[in-house]
Amino acid sequence: MSDEVDVPESHPRYHSLLTRHRIEAGVETGITSQQGLIAQGRGEAFDYLLGEETIPSADRAARTAAAALLRADKPVLSVNGNVAALVPEETVALANAVDADIEVNLFNRTEKRIERIADHLGAHGAEEVKGLTADARIPGIDHERAKVDSDGIYSADVVVVPLEDGDRAEALGEMDKTEIVIDLNPLSRSPQVASIPIIDNVVRAIPNITEHAHDLKSRSEPGLHSIIEEFDADTALREAERTIRESDN
Repeated sequence: MSDEVDVPESHPRYHSLLTRHRIEAGVETGITSQQGLIAQGRGEAFDYLLGEETIPSADRAARTAAAALLRADKPVLSVNGNVAALVPEETVALANAVDADIEVNLFNRTEKRIERIADHLGAHGAEEVKGLTADARIPGIDHERAKVDSDGIYSADVVVVPLEDGDRAEALGEMDKTEIVIDLNPLSRSPQVASIPIIDNVVRAIPNITEHAHDLKSRSEPGLHSIIEEFDADTALREAERTIRESDN
C-alpha cells in the first residue's frame, strides 16, 4: 500500500495521509462523493483525540459485533462511498468470515455510482454485491438511502452500517434490526441509537471484527449469546467520550 501516496511509512502522519489519499482517489474515480471528503476530515479529528488507536471499549464492541454477525440468520454489510474507498478488501474479508451479504447504499445515489462501487468491490474479491435492485424502501425516510434490496438490507436481521446517516440508523432500529454502527464520534446520532456502537476508525474496526469472528467461529450458540448479552452500549459510548475528553492530544 506504500506506493499509493508519496509519503514514507516512517512519516508520523503516514496512515492519516494514506487514508486521505484513498478518499481523494475515490472522488476522482466516482466512488466517493465530495461530501465524503468533509466526513473524512471530521472523523479524523475525533480519531486524533482517541490517540489513533482502538481503545478497549471499541475492541469489546468489535468482539460483540463479531458474535452478533455469527449468530445472525441474515447479516448484511452496508457500504457507502467512503467505506468502498477505504476498506474494500477488508469488507469482503469480513463478509466471507461471517457469511454476510454486501449491499451498496448511498445518500447521493446514482445508478452509475452504485455500479462503480459494486465493480470496485468485485475487483477486491466480492462475488456478489447488492444494491442495484432497490425494490424495497426503509419506512420513514424520504431520501435516497431509503432504497434497499428486498433480499438484502430490508430483510436482514443484523446490519453493519459504517459511517452511517443518523436518520437511517434510527429507521433501521425501528425495523427491529440489530445495528452495528462504526463511528468515531460517540455523540453522533448513529452510535447513540445503535445496538452495538463501535467508536473506532473504520480502517481498524472492520479487520478487527473479522479477527474476532475467526476467533469465535468455534464458540457455541450459548457462548455467542453470552458475549452479546454482557455488552452494554451506553457504557461503551461513555468510555469513548471520556477518552476523548481526557485526551492529551
